[in-house]
Amino acid sequence: MRGEILGAERRRFWHDDDKLEIVMSVGVGGASVTQVAQRHEIRRQQIYAWRHDLKKKGLWSPDAGALFYPVDVPATAAVPAAQLPVPEALVSTAVEVRLRGGQSLHFNSTMDPVTLTALIRAVEIA
Repeated sequence: MRGEILGAERRRFWHDDDKLEIVMSVGVGGASVTQVAQRHEIRRQQIYAWRHDLKKKGLWSPDAGALFYPVDVPATAAVPAAQLPVPEALVSTAVEVRLRGGQSLHFNSTMDPVTLTALIRAVEIA
């Protein structure tokens, strides 16, 4: 039996800029790795491999696009934090806080400020 090759070869060459654009499009508008891979007609594993390679080359960081805000938390536990009113229509956003000791906290933006302050102080003490 003899096999025939039908169609052109699917091997494509991707520049680092193109790879970076595809890798960074994951999560934009809620797009999953699977959706991005389907959109660009590649396999999911290819995106993970590109992430790894781009990270090794220093072209991509998992924290790319992250917003960091300076937070000054007083070290004294005797001063209670002010209770800020939370509007009912506030949109919930994921927040990451990196503390001086290298620890990081992940929480929801609608978290009560008093509870958050107590949590940060507990983590700093531990």
